Amino acid sequence: MILIRILKLYLILGRTFKSWISPFLSGFLLLFLRLFVGIGRLLDNLLFWGIKKQLQSPIVIIGNPRSGTTFLHRFLIGQKIGTGSQLWQMLYPSVIVQKFIKPFLPLMERFSPAKHHSTEAHQTSLQSFETDDVSLLFRYLDGFFFYGFFLTFDDNDLFHWVDPEIRDTSKRDFEWFDSMWRRNIYVNKSNRYIGKLFSLSSNLPEFQAKYSNAKILYLVRDPLSVIPSGLSLVTGVLDKRFNFWSLDKNIRDRTIKRLYNAFVELLNRFHADWINDKINKDNVMIIRFDFMMSDFEMLMYQILEFIDVKKTDKLMDAIKITSEKQRQYKSKHTYNLEVFGLTENKIRKDCKNIYETFLS
Repeated sequence: MILIRILKLYLILGRTFKSWISPFLSGFLLLFLRLFVGIGRLLDNLLFWGIKKQLQSPIVIIGNPRSGTTFLHRFLIGQKIGTGSQLWQMLYPSVIVQKFIKPFLPLMERFSPAKHHSTEAHQTSLQSFETDDVSLLFRYLDGFFFYGFFLTFDDNDLFHWVDPEIRDTSKRDFEWFDSMWRRNIYVNKSNRYIGKLFSLSSNLPEFQAKYSNAKILYLVRDPLSVIPSGLSLVTGVLDKRFNFWSLDKNIRDRTIKRLYNAFVELLNRFHADWINDKINKDNVMIIRFDFMMSDFEMLMYQILEFIDVKKTDKLMDAIKITSEKQRQYKSKHTYNLEVFGLTENKIRKDCKNIYETFLS
């Protein structure tokens, strides 16, 4: 199946960007990476018994891109409440491979694909803690990252390739996350995992069935801000890598429309599961972006109680300092609805349920 996706990627990049050699090399490197990491993971099972420990009440942050998930994710990890996965650890999800590669990370940063993703909207690097969704791209050439950055350029809309209601890969994906998380807990010397998965907005009930003790933090932000900001983030990366804004207007408009629909669908899928009581609400905390920005200190008191973490003087000091910074923070990331062919009325109409249930 991965060979089919590699072929599709090759055709999409070739036809859209007139680049035939680069995607061929990328496909070859992906297959080599799978083989290299696969051997490492087999050795892990023989050499590192610590990776077999079961996960204890993971904390998982969910929400559309640009809803504040990255900030909260990195803050919790920075305070040693748990650990996540750095980008390079998702590229090389093997303990023994990571031990071999770690000394070369400073050199690898110079050639990292993460440089295409580092913008005013989202700063990242190989050693940054990132969303676990990206690991599905590296492992299976699949998932929402694959759709957002590549499949949206195809002549046909291929959203059904990643739609869990049509093609449910949750068993495969959750088993993969479990394996990767246990390894990174071991390597990062922690006892609790903090994940970030925006794709869980579309199938949280299935995740809760596997991790009934997981604590879910769902971040919601005004769609008038989060959707155009998310579009700006993705198209910014595509422009740095492929000169997106120099493409034919029809291709640009088609891609943006598909990205927009996907962002709206993520919001509405979570909403549908929420109001239909498919989600165990006792283990979910709804966090409004505006509250996180205006009163981070009070919010963190509530979060710590929800995730069963004791307050310490050091943690309280860090929260107070961060709270003050949040109130003064002004994003340098700018975007314009008209650039994406959107209007305020359209977004409000398409996201009516989000406003009524979470932002009233």
